[in-house]
Amino acid sequence: MIIIAGFVIGLFVVFLLGIIPGFHISITTRSQRLRVYLKNPASHTDWSITANTSCGTAPFVLPTNGMIGYLWDDTFYLVHRHTGIDIFGPTELGETPIYAAYDGYLTRMADWKSTVILRVPSDPINPEDQIWLYYTHMADAVGNSFIVDTFPLDTVDVFVKQGTLLGYQGNYSGDPSAPVGMHLHFSIVKSDSDGSFMNETKIDNTLDPSPYFGISLRNENADSEVAICP
Repeated sequence: MIIIAGFVIGLFVVFLLGIIPGFHISITTRSQRLRVYLKNPASHTDWSITANTSCGTAPFVLPTNGMIGYLWDDTFYLVHRHTGIDIFGPTELGETPIYAAYDGYLTRMADWKSTVILRVPSDPINPEDQIWLYYTHMADAVGNSFIVDTFPLDTVDVFVKQGTLLGYQGNYSGDPSAPVGMHLHFSIVKSDSDGSFMNETKIDNTLDPSPYFGISLRNENADSEVAICP
């Protein structure tokens, strides 16, 4: 009986965590709201942000259109701490544009089908520091890239201005059988001691994006609120 009860409880937990394909997160007001938005984005434009606009005097422009569904330091799979923000666009795959949030120097590694990173030599919040702006999921499930042709594989340190078109939202996860929900994952990554970018998958290597966008974007502050310009 104990084994059966444990199995039933386990199935219930899996059910609760099944928010959208490729994501598992504790049920919250925000995740429930995201499910509603994804069913009909046009009915919930008040939950959306607008690309290439800024909130007040914040230094970054918003990098894409859509709903900010998941925040910095959200917990996925019960253990993984989310290192950035996820913005879910209102269009079909490969149609929602993505822009440079700030002036920087763009690199796209030789094996990056869906990813670019921008080096910002002087952090606008802490000018003595260098930071990196990481963008990913800009390809379809099998790896057909939605990054613009201006930035082919092996692009290294090419200057781009704030507002430059980088690509379009996709659902690439690296596993064609398990694509993520279409969105942009954006994070702010710290520099290593040698000036290179640190491992983006670790929360301690990234920064809370809230002051850069002028929006409360860390999970502990905005669990039940829509993440839009105040």
